[in-house]
Amino acid sequence: MSEQQSTRDSFQSRLGFILVSAGCAIGIGNVWKFPYLCGQYGGAAFILLYLLFLLILGIPVLLCEFALGRSSRQSVARCFDRLAPAGSRWPRLKYIGIAGVTLLMLYYTTVTGWMLNYCWLHLKGTFAGQSPAFIQSTFQAMLAHPLSMGFWTFLSCFLGFVVCYMGLEKGIERITKVMMSALLLLMIILAVHSLFLPGAEKGIEFYLVPNFAALEKLGWGNVIYAAMSQAFFTLSAGNGAMMIFASYMDKKRSLPGEALTITALDTFVALMSGFIIIPACFAYGIQPDAGPSLIFLTIPNLFTLMPGGRIWGSLFFIFLSFAALSTVIAVMESIIACFRELFDWERPKAAWIVFLLIAVGSIPCVLGFNLWSGFQPLGPGTGVLDLEDFIVSNNLLPLGGLTFVLFCTRKNGWGWNNFLDEVNQGAGRNLADWWKQYYTWGLPLVILGIYLKGYDDLFAKQGPAVLAQWMLIALAFLGWIGYCVKGHRTKKE
Repeated sequence: MSEQQSTRDSFQSRLGFILVSAGCAIGIGNVWKFPYLCGQYGGAAFILLYLLFLLILGIPVLLCEFALGRSSRQSVARCFDRLAPAGSRWPRLKYIGIAGVTLLMLYYTTVTGWMLNYCWLHLKGTFAGQSPAFIQSTFQAMLAHPLSMGFWTFLSCFLGFVVCYMGLEKGIERITKVMMSALLLLMIILAVHSLFLPGAEKGIEFYLVPNFAALEKLGWGNVIYAAMSQAFFTLSAGNGAMMIFASYMDKKRSLPGEALTITALDTFVALMSGFIIIPACFAYGIQPDAGPSLIFLTIPNLFTLMPGGRIWGSLFFIFLSFAALSTVIAVMESIIACFRELFDWERPKAAWIVFLLIAVGSIPCVLGFNLWSGFQPLGPGTGVLDLEDFIVSNNLLPLGGLTFVLFCTRKNGWGWNNFLDEVNQGAGRNLADWWKQYYTWGLPLVILGIYLKGYDDLFAKQGPAVLAQWMLIALAFLGWIGYCVKGHRTKKE
């Protein structure tokens, strides 16, 4: 190991670790996906299920990732090499995490570019007094112009690169503190404004009062799966992005308390995003269940109807841009750390190479909406972004989470005792030993269920033959993981 790697970067404060880790977790899924899922699945009833699954699914996986990072003092590229028994196949599983964080950035930067673009449009007053047709045509025009969309995508890559190039303390920790503080302040201002709009009380009731009768119409299974999936993916656990920040922290505090604090911040942002969007939708007669188009087609219409809409729209998209950029910075740092550890590079060299890799690698996603729009890999209406998101969200994230859990619990891996010792080291909350059976058997089965259900939802409508073909791919992934997990046996702990 080089001298550069022997001197590990570290956070200057506990607050820095919490805000940077929360910034990684807080992203587009909180402020874009969560509100429209609430709109689709009955408001408060969905929220209750979401909170339940955060406790029994999201936080346990996050604890595994934190424990591996802090104990190994490495990124996902080297944590298995440091902690796995000699001669085992566990280190081969690192490629799931490396591929997950890298591929995530190849389309997340594009969506972040959309946020930056719309922030600029609202600041200019482009949507002031315009019709819904104009707003829809603006969004379609943005997608149709590769150079314009490429510019905003490149800008999101460049901003993340600049912060990471400056280093952990002077760049990532310092700037993320400012961004997260501004994000939380903007969110509170926007939520208060939304709550006091005339007619917002109906939206507040929809958001806060559970309507279980509505859930029965939608189907309990669909709602439970939606809440379970959102709870799993919202914390960004499973691809190693959170692991790198745990590797920079000290051992003064136990991990359950830190995981709960970060989850609370992440959940607070998601809930407050709902308070911003849903009461305002009800106040102006706009449906909150518009799906993914809610942010770019529905919400701009809302601001055209609202007094001072240009100001409120600008603040809203600044808020969204900060949320998206905080994730870009965090995930880019994880990739940089992987390159530094794999190739023994200094930060500047790794940062430049990762920046160029992501900037060039983001081009297919941009072209997928215009020049390459005829490429529809997952069926009619899909594109490059859908394919990349499917690989990450439906495969690499759940499979990565599964490997972390198995490694932390199996005797031929790191093992439960080592995991529990690391989790409970330091002052604060402890994880009880009675969680062992759930971590060993229950949690892997839940993750496996999410993984296979994701395939079923995506391909069942295309017929049994198509579903069977894709299920074979899913089983092949699981078979490879099983081969790596079973490749070595040790004596009982």
